[in-house]
Amino acid sequence: MEKHGCCCGCGNPEVGRRTFLATVGGSALAGAAVSGCATAGGAAGRSSGARVRPSLEKKELVVQPALAYCLFQRREATSWRPWGGLFSQADVDREAGRIEEELGAVARRAEFPIRFLPVARVASREQAAAVCGGSADVMLMYGATSGGDVLEALISPERYNLLFVRHRSGPVYLWYEIAHPILLRKQLDEFGQPGLETADVVVDEYDDVLWRLRALYALKNTVGSRIVALGSASGWGAGGRNAPAVAAEKWKMDIREVSYEELGKRIQSARADAGRVARAKAEAAAYLGERGVTLNTDRGFVERAFLLTEVFEELMAELESQAFTINHCMGTVMPISETTACLPLTLINDSGALAFCESDFVVIPSGVLLHHIAGTPVFLQDPTYPHHGVVTLAHCTAPRKMDGKHLEKVSIETHFESDYGAAPKVEMRKGQVITVIDPNFGANRWLGFRGRIVDNPFLAICRSQVDVAIEGDWERLVEEMGGFHWMLAYGDHRREVGYALRKMGIEWADVSAEPPGRRA
Repeated sequence: MEKHGCCCGCGNPEVGRRTFLATVGGSALAGAAVSGCATAGGAAGRSSGARVRPSLEKKELVVQPALAYCLFQRREATSWRPWGGLFSQADVDREAGRIEEELGAVARRAEFPIRFLPVARVASREQAAAVCGGSADVMLMYGATSGGDVLEALISPERYNLLFVRHRSGPVYLWYEIAHPILLRKQLDEFGQPGLETADVVVDEYDDVLWRLRALYALKNTVGSRIVALGSASGWGAGGRNAPAVAAEKWKMDIREVSYEELGKRIQSARADAGRVARAKAEAAAYLGERGVTLNTDRGFVERAFLLTEVFEELMAELESQAFTINHCMGTVMPISETTACLPLTLINDSGALAFCESDFVVIPSGVLLHHIAGTPVFLQDPTYPHHGVVTLAHCTAPRKMDGKHLEKVSIETHFESDYGAAPKVEMRKGQVITVIDPNFGANRWLGFRGRIVDNPFLAICRSQVDVAIEGDWERLVEEMGGFHWMLAYGDHRREVGYALRKMGIEWADVSAEPPGRRA
């Protein structure tokens, strides 16, 4: 039998655990390789002054609110007006002002960049078409007393659309009555409105508007995002061989590959710069001196990890990317850097950017999406076999700032499989509610659940490890698991994930879903 590397393509046939699991399909995207686009000469010419870091600026979500209304004239002895509580131009003006105030409150509560345009007053199809021609990401329609042709003209399948109607928040809206039978179903039993579905209709509650906008913001920052792939883009196992191409097609990901040859030149240049080496040592000393940090490996591994972090971040800055992933991370990088990539990935995640091991594009899109939904770092990990309502999740790299604000305790160990380098064992918060996502190889179904961290064991497995209590049908999880790697974030983000996936044509299977009628 032909020897091959471990699952991340480390090229070391002596590492056994993942060697027999799967051989990675290292499919590189044609034309995406950037080996030599940022030359070692450029790196060598860099001064040892200020450290270069990638930009963390996110794309704001732009929302166009539109109040759709019509004013009706009294006619004797006949029905002359439909349902709805706007009867005069003064009522319309008051309602538009109220909407402005409500959306101002939403903007202040949003923990992500969002901008609401002035409320458009729309009373005709022509006015609606003009408003629809704008460049906003989301059309937020207020279905007060307009005709269906006005709402139809506001909706474009090329953007995201939401319909808000009033019941108890008053004045009551006409489309509270007829949004489903007329707008969505066109007076038939089948749905027939492109660009709008049942999940896009909100009644009364701005909380329900906000979480939908959060999901759409995450989509805007995920679809078309750029990521640096060191050592090639890949995917785990036989099922993941086409994952980079699928991520590029479905998620429009711009994958920029960088070779290990290029990395080696940059590391050599960095080591030759006394100022950069001194800065790495000083940063390592400061890190190890922080409260809650314990060192259980050679200090030199940590110092070289800080230098490697700087090299990674320079690549991200030069390629204008907020995300990074590394292939061959369990072998190839070690002799080049004389440390492991584990700690650098942790440091990049804690800075607010994104960094993933193993270059597994089966799961990476879920990490980028979940990061933008949660507004926090995410943890890519190996799952184990769920049993008795519990599953262990582990990897040799994990963020410390899992809630986006506070650093969890950490011990710096060796990377488990190699017993080499510097890898964080992060002590995640016991009792913490988490969201876990399991994307399948086919990129058409994500399984997920809400869990709770119950322990941080120290088993002979990858260093950062948590035992998670599965909330919901854990036996269903066993039956329906797909792919391999999972993604984890603090907090319960299942409804945002599910809503975003509807827009991507991906099925969301929520193991922790409540029985029908239970959820508010």
